[in-house]
Amino acid sequence: MAMTTLEEKFVHDLGDIYDAEHRFLEAQREMMQQAKATELKTMIREHIAQTEEQIRNLDQVYQTIGAKAKRVKCDAANGLVIEGQKGMKEAADQPALLDCVIANTAAKVEHYEIATYRGLITLCEGLGQSSVLNLLVQNLQQEEQTAQRVEQSLPQLVQKVSKQRAVAR
Repeated sequence: MAMTTLEEKFVHDLGDIYDAEHRFLEAQREMMQQAKATELKTMIREHIAQTEEQIRNLDQVYQTIGAKAKRVKCDAANGLVIEGQKGMKEAADQPALLDCVIANTAAKVEHYEIATYRGLITLCEGLGQSSVLNLLVQNLQQEEQTAQRVEQSLPQLVQKVSKQRAVAR
């Protein structure tokens, strides 16, 4: 379906992130089961709750603009999930490395979501949709905080892998 207006682009992008959030929620549950590091598991558990809240916020955005919540297949999210699953499978026998794969995948996901929410916010402002702006900003802020936490945890996770490699030699 061709987009001809900013409103159509906004609704399309909203459907895209709606689908992405659902896909990422499922992927986080899978990551949670496979993660080994306590801090990483805690971070994922907390972000699962945030993602559920973000989906409710998106439902409220749809309701406020008078549109039916609709998932528009997000190929980017699908690709990120597949890439993460592949990496987890390849690192399954190395717990510390598996945690690095999970954290790095989470960082990639967060940056995709950040870019998407920033774009939606810009569209929202341009369309004068101030009634839903706060919900989108809330989601963006949560994604930014999660990205920061994940990225701050990566050096420690990498260090664990390096130490294990040094011991194995």
